[in-house]
Amino acid sequence: MKVLKTSQPNLHPDIVWKRMFSELERGDQGLNIQIRRTLVYSIESGFLKAGTRLPSSRKLSTLLQVARNTVTAAYQMLIDEGFLISRERSGIFVAEINRQSATENSTRDAAAKDWQEHFAIHPSRQRQNNKPRDWMDYPYPFLFGQFDPQFFPANNWREAVRATSSVQEIHGFLGDRIDDDDPDLVEQLRVQVLPRRGIFAEPEEIIVTIGSQQALSILVQLLVGADTPTGIEDPCYPDTRNLVSLATSNVHRLNMDADGVLPDALLSKCRVAFLTVGHQCPTTAAMPLARRKMLLEAAERNDQILIEDDYEADLSQATQSEIPCLKSLDQTGRVIYVGSFSKALAPGLRVGYIVAPKGVISELRVLRRLLLRHPPTNNQRILAAFIALGHYRQHIQKTGVVLQKRADLIARLMPQILPQCTWRRDPGATSFWVEGPEGLDSRKLAEAARARGVLVEAGAIFFSNPDAGRRFFRLGFTSVAESRIEAGLRVLAEVMDDICMG
Repeated sequence: MKVLKTSQPNLHPDIVWKRMFSELERGDQGLNIQIRRTLVYSIESGFLKAGTRLPSSRKLSTLLQVARNTVTAAYQMLIDEGFLISRERSGIFVAEINRQSATENSTRDAAAKDWQEHFAIHPSRQRQNNKPRDWMDYPYPFLFGQFDPQFFPANNWREAVRATSSVQEIHGFLGDRIDDDDPDLVEQLRVQVLPRRGIFAEPEEIIVTIGSQQALSILVQLLVGADTPTGIEDPCYPDTRNLVSLATSNVHRLNMDADGVLPDALLSKCRVAFLTVGHQCPTTAAMPLARRKMLLEAAERNDQILIEDDYEADLSQATQSEIPCLKSLDQTGRVIYVGSFSKALAPGLRVGYIVAPKGVISELRVLRRLLLRHPPTNNQRILAAFIALGHYRQHIQKTGVVLQKRADLIARLMPQILPQCTWRRDPGATSFWVEGPEGLDSRKLAEAARARGVLVEAGAIFFSNPDAGRRFFRLGFTSVAESRIEAGLRVLAEVMDDICMG
């Protein structure tokens, strides 16, 4: 939210108030709420000083072209909350409140000591996959893991929110659950979500996490010690590599082929291995059933634990009936399953889960309690209602159809528009793994394409040796509208030609 600077001596008061509220939108969020937010921000930031007289409700409603009742209601709410005061026959004024200015904080921060020498670890020194925060402002965002807002079932989600907003429901999730999860969400996972993957679990075998990211993090903390031989794919999900590297120096970069990880001598040296067998990240390779069975046999033979990160399972409709997940084939309890709603519903929900033997879940509950006790129960309850009402199943079916159309369009256009590239996308994957022509540096491609409004992910970040991914890039399609795909690919082709010829 933007607020005017305090030094506006030459401006007429009406202009000042109009500018303060210039970002009001006649959209979904009520004008009453927007007016209150603007006033609270202006008061807290110091723009509106204590004692400042506000326009009358009639005057402000005229300036903003909104109903007078809207302004009156906003004023009254802020009076009730102590931000404003009403003086009879004088008007409405900003109240005196205690606050600390941003200037004071900035001064103290500037004087702070250099903390680098005190850090036990330095996560910021690792290579990160940093996507633009403002990606939605780009016309051609071919990003993986982000979502097209048109996908989100807003009306159905609102119904789930309403269903969990009664006084009784609110009282049910206000309390501290210590290390427990919402039983309703756990039940919906057991009944509606996990069986689609061939997994049948007891409540004691499930724990809810703040996305798959936290799931991977606490599993690394629980299973990977300083000397634990740990296997990761190469290329792989960069954050898995970073989490494991922070925990141990005994990292094995596993051998791979077109079908995924090889159950060879290198893998046999690992006590724990983190795998993406459903769709290998980032190549999209769906591991064949025979290879999955070989992995399980090797794990039993070598007394190993396999972490299956099934990050986009629910959107992978094409392969589920043919190739069951690794966890569903596990007969000895050696596979720990990580799932998430981020790819299928929205990444901002931050809800994931782990399925593992009871003894593992018990330890994870204690560990999670030490870190954050439990994920917000209200969010869990809303998601549980959303699933229970049948909305989740309907959503993934509709989304699957839309994504398949986008995938088919890209597959049809690639040979025409980018004939110099080869690519792979296994059934159900939500991205293409593309190899560019000889001499292409995909990092330069991504940078130049971004300047033209096209976002792609350079491949170097996925490899332990960045040079190995020099020619590769990932082309996601969950976040780019179908109507923009062809134009975006043509711009990308122009940029690639410029780089290769330059």
